Amino acid sequence: MEPQVVAAPELFPHIRIVMGMVIGLGVARLLSGVARIVQYPKRSSLYFVHLAWVASVLLMLISFWWWEFGLYQVETWTFGKYLFVISYAVVLFLLCALLFPDGMEDYRNYAEFFHDRRGWFFGALAVTYVMDIADTLIKGNDYLVSLGPEYIIRTPLIILLCIIAAIVRNKPFHVAFVIFKLGYQIYWISRHFNVIA
Repeated sequence: MEPQVVAAPELFPHIRIVMGMVIGLGVARLLSGVARIVQYPKRSSLYFVHLAWVASVLLMLISFWWWEFGLYQVETWTFGKYLFVISYAVVLFLLCALLFPDGMEDYRNYAEFFHDRRGWFFGALAVTYVMDIADTLIKGNDYLVSLGPEYIIRTPLIILLCIIAAIVRNKPFHVAFVIFKLGYQIYWISRHFNVIA
């Protein structure tokens, strides 16, 4: 049996709908978690690092959805490419679930929860950057070149910082990392997307 290959114009809208559903679940999870904090502020004390990662992951979801317009450049689709892109969205959703669990009964506050589950969170975050490399390659060599040498430096650096963050519990490191990551995301988005115009 030969692998099925489908032309991009036929399949791309379908892929975007499925991606949109998964990303939408992630956004809903984050917004519900923030709404729960606002509604019940005394249940769990706030933690800056946790909230900053919530903002960072929300930006990742929004920019992922926008960035994936680049997939229209893919001339043919296989089930493998489709599965990869959906898996990427699923890992992003997993980040949301790791930031806001179904229950906090086993933890006194978000700081304790976040540092206890940091291995899972930063492991998943590192996976998104590895997947981003593959996603970029799927879009073609011209697309990779358009990102410039900054992309080749940035991606391994963030993966390395994720590995360190998964191992180290040092709070100043975590504060510095999330400030760097959030600041860089805002900088990257402002340069690569039409934010104002």
